[in-house]
Amino acid sequence: MSNREKAIDIINALPEYKMPYIVMLLQGMQFDDDIEDEMFCESLYQRYLDDPDPSKDEEYSLDECKKEWGIA
Repeated sequence: MSNREKAIDIINALPEYKMPYIVMLLQGMQFDDDIEDEMFCESLYQRYLDDPDPSKDEEYSLDECKKEWGIA
């Protein structure tokens, strides 16, 4: 099995909610130079700014995160 086929199998097994992350990762892999990389980062930033989810700006302390992750 080729690496491409393995990747496709993995993608096919992932839940739909993870697809945007995979798409962003794959788009990032397409860029070869700094200008395109900068454009990709800018597009991610714009997607974040345009995201209507009100919880995107919530802040959590390191202690809160550790407690939630069970490492505190």
